[in-house]
Amino acid sequence: MGRLFGTDGVRGVANADLTAELALGLSVAAAHVLAEAGTFAGHRATAVVGRDPRASGEFLEAAVVAGLASAGVDVLRVGVLPTPAVAHLTGALGADLGVMLSASHNAMPDNGIKFFARGGHKLADELEDRIESVYAEHRTGAPWDRPTGAGVGRVRDYDEGLDQYVAHLVGVLPNRLDGLKIVLDEAHGAASRVSPEAFARAGAELVTIGAVPDGLNINDGCGSTHLDLLKAAVVEHGADLGIAHDGDADRCLAVDHTGAEVDGDQILAVLALAMRERDALRSDTVVATVMSNLGFRLAMEREGIRFAQTGVGDRYVLEEMKQHGYALGGEQSGHVIILDHATTGDGTLTGLMLAARVAQTGRTLRDLASVMERLPQVLVNVPDVDKSRVTTSAELAAAVSEAERELGSTGRVLLRPSGTEPLVRVMVEAADIEQARSVAGRLADVVKSALG
Repeated sequence: MGRLFGTDGVRGVANADLTAELALGLSVAAAHVLAEAGTFAGHRATAVVGRDPRASGEFLEAAVVAGLASAGVDVLRVGVLPTPAVAHLTGALGADLGVMLSASHNAMPDNGIKFFARGGHKLADELEDRIESVYAEHRTGAPWDRPTGAGVGRVRDYDEGLDQYVAHLVGVLPNRLDGLKIVLDEAHGAASRVSPEAFARAGAELVTIGAVPDGLNINDGCGSTHLDLLKAAVVEHGADLGIAHDGDADRCLAVDHTGAEVDGDQILAVLALAMRERDALRSDTVVATVMSNLGFRLAMEREGIRFAQTGVGDRYVLEEMKQHGYALGGEQSGHVIILDHATTGDGTLTGLMLAARVAQTGRTLRDLASVMERLPQVLVNVPDVDKSRVTTSAELAAAVSEAERELGSTGRVLLRPSGTEPLVRVMVEAADIEQARSVAGRLADVVKSALG
């Protein structure tokens, strides 16, 4: 059995890779491991369980709830809510763990399981490894220690979760959104009820698209991975800006009033300046990954804001933030963490904060985002290759070295295996877009030949 946990939980095709049996077994293993780690501290444990609206989430939720209850864990079932809502409620309700069923931005056939520890924080790598190990041990025949009678967990629906989470979001805004017209694209996902409710309570006039999930249409041609519908809607309705989420609403991308995309780097830049202005940007530092555009770093340096860099993945951004006490971090893809108000990336919170800055300054989002100039950056995904050999292939290393010599100090190359999909990402940044495309295309061909 290969490693189950990737950079963002366990993910795969539902009912093929991610089965009910696997979901049940991992949930039981998680309960045992967290109990052994002292997380439950001798008391009866409680878990918050939520999901996005994928059809497969219905049977996977049943399996997770059954596994937890069979291990003696009481379950609060919050239904369809965003990943950051489950994380928030895990902390706010004093639960011992949280479980979210979602494959985020992936297509509908996929699903995934994310575990949160007490306080709503993602599990440390060593705990994930231990859960896998315990699951594997019992999968091969070692029996579980199962409670009986009154020792089994109890299950109840917690319908107050949505209102509690929305109240939290609106309550942390620095100012209201009155006077703004905003288009929201909910990706037919987990925030289809939450996000419109939060923006409406904050005072915005709304146009909502992609907010009718049927279990099969999540991320289908809409949301943060498909911005064309949002761009068109913003222009058609004369909106001030548009906000797009992914399936589980842990990320946010935006569109300005002209229909131009505002990516995660630009959002981070706008929020960094806003937070510094109100003395909320601790150590005047923002955290971002190696995938961030060079233009972002140059803009932060020009504005006197320090830049801390991490590997790709919001968990690494979060680790850096927690270790040094920073308040803001994120990724170009739209995962933005505002640590004073969330323990993970929160797309609805990010969108609200971005809109609040527009409302507070009276400036357009286009003007605010112009604080940074995006240098041409080309990203090519190369599927169906052996991503484990990215760092060991001599042929690939030679091609990268040649590309870096060609680009010189005006560009850079980054190759990395996807943490959630069977592909390698080739990123090339250059002063000229045609040069970036040419170099990226050549490198993608080498990846195919060397790792295919």
